[in-house]
Amino acid sequence: MAFGGGLEPQQDMMTELNMTPLVDVMLVLLILFMITMPLLTQAVAVNLPTASEQPVQTDPEVVVLSVDKDGLWYWQQDLVTEQQMQQRLLQAAAQQPVLHLQGDKDVPYQHMVRLMALVQQAGIEQLGFVTVPAD
Repeated sequence: MAFGGGLEPQQDMMTELNMTPLVDVMLVLLILFMITMPLLTQAVAVNLPTASEQPVQTDPEVVVLSVDKDGLWYWQQDLVTEQQMQQRLLQAAAQQPVLHLQGDKDVPYQHMVRLMALVQQAGIEQLGFVTVPAD
């Protein structure tokens, strides 16, 4: 009784690949793609009108809020009280302006925090701090 691969010594091993199954699969895939591609590219032919006007680009309003070293608040260049600032922020919140906050370097921190809290309560989402670059 001999154990082995089941081949007789005079038989050579088959070293060629059988390409027929690979070619069959590729042809089936090719036929499927040829059938489904026209279905994917179907579209309704619509003659769209052309517009001669340029789209209107609306830039958000930029409002500069300033706090001086004495803790006084300014809307653009106008001196305002806390109640006036709150009213202006609520009115401006509908347009969602971009706020630029300028604070004196010697201003007490509480004045800046109170102004930022009013901006947040008004629902304004864009607030930027204006600084001078260091030398």
